[in-house]
Amino acid sequence: MAFFYSKRKLRIREHTEIGELNIVPYLDILMNLIMFMLLSITGLSAFGILNVNAPNYGPSAAVADEGDKPKLLLSVLISKRGFYVAATGGVLGQPQGPANPAEAPPSIPKTAMGEYDYNALTQSMVNVKKEFPNESKVIVGAEGDIPYEVLVQTMDAIRETPGKDRKLLFTDVTLGAM
Repeated sequence: MAFFYSKRKLRIREHTEIGELNIVPYLDILMNLIMFMLLSITGLSAFGILNVNAPNYGPSAAVADEGDKPKLLLSVLISKRGFYVAATGGVLGQPQGPANPAEAPPSIPKTAMGEYDYNALTQSMVNVKKEFPNESKVIVGAEGDIPYEVLVQTMDAIRETPGKDRKLLFTDVTLGAM
């Protein structure tokens, strides 16, 4: 019995040409998604805007705008120990303490649970606002390892009173370094 090769197997096959991949529909969808994302991000960013100003430096920063009225330079500093509320050269709520300000106890210490006392901070801002009703500027500073949530909650506590009858306190927030 003899073995014969088939002529079909000996013939060299011609390579069939494969068509190119059409990526135009994919690019159309991708461009539409990019446009949708850009438009939705710009629309949603308006809901989370905080009025935060950069500090002023130079000769114009030292000039008083209102003449004879005393200018309040209110600052709230956030540390691991609590809040330091200072205004025009002194720390509010603290008697004459140590010469080194780093050793001074905070104006509003943390609670017994180790959490920041935002209600006491808001009450302190209400008291300051009673003394200076036309002032709306405050400088907020924080140590480098303070969480971002604490900074935002501090700005919320400074800006307005909580509850149904909200009152604006200090709306012009300037971020500063500690």
